[in-house]
Amino acid sequence: MKFSVYQISRQGGRERNEDRMGYAYTRESGLFVLADGMGGHPEGAMAAQLALQTFSAYFQKAANPLVKEVPEFLSSATMAAHHQIIRYASEKGMLDTPRTTLVAAVMERNLMHWVHCGDSRLYIVRDGVLLTRTRDHSYMEQQAHLGRNTKHINRNILFTCLGSPAKPVFDLSGPLQLQQGDRVLLCSDGLWGTVSDDEVARELSCATLDQSVPELVETALKRGGPRCDNVTVLAMEWETPEAFQSTRVSTEDIDDGVFASTIQSGVPDPSIEDMDDEAIERSIAEINEAIRRTAERNA
Repeated sequence: MKFSVYQISRQGGRERNEDRMGYAYTRESGLFVLADGMGGHPEGAMAAQLALQTFSAYFQKAANPLVKEVPEFLSSATMAAHHQIIRYASEKGMLDTPRTTLVAAVMERNLMHWVHCGDSRLYIVRDGVLLTRTRDHSYMEQQAHLGRNTKHINRNILFTCLGSPAKPVFDLSGPLQLQQGDRVLLCSDGLWGTVSDDEVARELSCATLDQSVPELVETALKRGGPRCDNVTVLAMEWETPEAFQSTRVSTEDIDDGVFASTIQSGVPDPSIEDMDDEAIERSIAEINEAIRRTAERNA
C-alpha cells in the first residue's frame, strides 16, 4: 500500500481538547480512527482515548496482515469500545458515563469500509468532487433528511454516541473501490460546524495534504471565533505519487507480522471480549441506581 497521511488537532475556545485521533497499519491493511469526547459529561477525553485504544488493540489482533471480515471487525471494535467505556465508568463508581463520538475506516485490497457513531464525519473526495460523506446521528440531520426546517434545532443534540446507557446506533458503509488520488478526511464537528461540504471538497483538492488540511483547520478556527470548538482532522490520500508528498507512507517493505501505530499505547482489559450484553446491562443498572440514590439524598 502507498498512501499519504496528515493529522492535526487544534484547541479552540474550550477549556480542554477532548478530541483524539490516530492511525495504524500492517503490510496490507490500514486503520484510521477519530473520536470526539463529549462535553457535558465527565472525562470525554478518556472516552475518546479508550475508543482509540480499543480499535488499535482489535486491529493489531485482527490484521494478519489483512482483516478477514472488515465489516464484522468494525462492528465488533465499535461495540467493544462502547463496552470499555461503560466498564471504566462502572469500576470508577461514576454517576455519569464518559461519552464520545467516533468515526473509523479500514482500507485494504484497494477497498475502504468505514463506521461512524455520532457526528464526527468522514468525507471522500475524488477529482475535486465530494463523493460521499457520513450522515450525522443528530436530530438536525435527521430532520433535514426529511426536508423539514432545522433552524430551531441545536446541531449538537445527538441521539447516539459511545458510552451512553443506551445501546449505540452506528452505521457501516462500503466497500468503496479506491482510486489513485482519492482523498479521505475524518474530522470532529469543530471543522464542519463552520466549513461547508463544498469548501471541504474544494480546499482538500487544491494542494497537498500538508498544505490543504492546516488551511481548512485555520479557516474553521477563525470563523468559530473565541468560543470555537476544538478542530481535529485526520486525512489520507490513496496511492500518492512519491514525488509529490512528504507525508507519504509505503508498507511494501514491512514484514508480515509487523504493526505500526500512532495511537497512544495502552491495551484495554483483554477480558473485554468476555463482557456480554447482560454484563453491560448490569453495569448500566449500577450507574443508574447510584444516580437515583444521589438524587434522593439531594431531594
